[in-house]
Amino acid sequence: PIAEQMLAGREQEAEAHLQQALDAAAGQPVRGEVYLVGAGPGDPDLLTFRALRLMQKADVVLYDNLVSEGVMALVRRDAERIYVGKRRSHHTLPQQEINSLLVKLAQEGKRVLRIKGGDPFIFGRGGEEIATLAGQGIPFQVVPGISAANGVASYAGIPLTHRDYAQAVTFVAGHLKDGSVDLDWPALVRPGQTVVIYMGLEGLPEICRQLIAHGLPAHHPIAVVQQGTTASQRVLSGTLQDLPAAVAAAGFRAPQIAIHKVAGKVTHDGAGRVAGASLSEPETLTVVRPPAIKYAVLAVGTLPPEERGHFGCAVVVVATSAPALAPARDVLETSLR
Repeated sequence: PIAEQMLAGREQEAEAHLQQALDAAAGQPVRGEVYLVGAGPGDPDLLTFRALRLMQKADVVLYDNLVSEGVMALVRRDAERIYVGKRRSHHTLPQQEINSLLVKLAQEGKRVLRIKGGDPFIFGRGGEEIATLAGQGIPFQVVPGISAANGVASYAGIPLTHRDYAQAVTFVAGHLKDGSVDLDWPALVRPGQTVVIYMGLEGLPEICRQLIAHGLPAHHPIAVVQQGTTASQRVLSGTLQDLPAAVAAAGFRAPQIAIHKVAGKVTHDGAGRVAGASLSEPETLTVVRPPAIKYAVLAVGTLPPEERGHFGCAVVVVATSAPALAPARDVLETSLR
């Protein structure tokens, strides 16, 4: 009505109604809101438009290790920034304190951005946070992000499903809440599926041992990618038997994921052409800059605080069948020179 009054030339009437609205609002408590936003696997180009809009709107942002510098650079510049990063068994703030902080800031009337790597509801503890918010009557929005599994699989050209090889997908955490690696191993070695293991680098030796003990051959191919989708990307491939020692010797660190029972992986040569690459032979690859080669970053985890500006991922890829794409070792080797 106020706008219509202004357009109709009834300015005094419009001003009176506007003042009435302001006076009525002054007596109401300030009401904030929380945005749980998935930042994707690290490349800022993978943000959604909705995520970007809320990032520009927030008064305060809570972020952690898995949000890259490139993504954080797009957050509203004058927003307050609070680091709440986690590493395994070491949290800057325990999860319960993060939940309470979200409530406190919203009750102060602030628009609070809780930004997370990947998707908030895939090993992102988003469910715990919205349960607290709902219990306190705090309004919130959830913006899905491209998960690490989906995003990096697409970058690598690794199909999570394939009509010939994988008719199902399973996401699993590489360790339980108590830190153990007591997973459902019989389920993880079933045929016809792709299994993506998040946060499994520290438990990689035990994971490989258990996969072998429950039926996978020791020579089963496997690969690890660190700092995927960044200029510092590193790839290490081998077998269930030899990769844990190779990863330790190479100094790979978390975060990390495993994919098992995938059809194959894809690399891009300098001209942007796509070529299939078999995982059947162990090799170590060091990638200087994308897009010379892009592999999956199938991992979500944490980095030390001093490295939190560089999104780093380790990915484990375990293939149980022949690659769906024909091997092209010549293109792979050329692109690595």
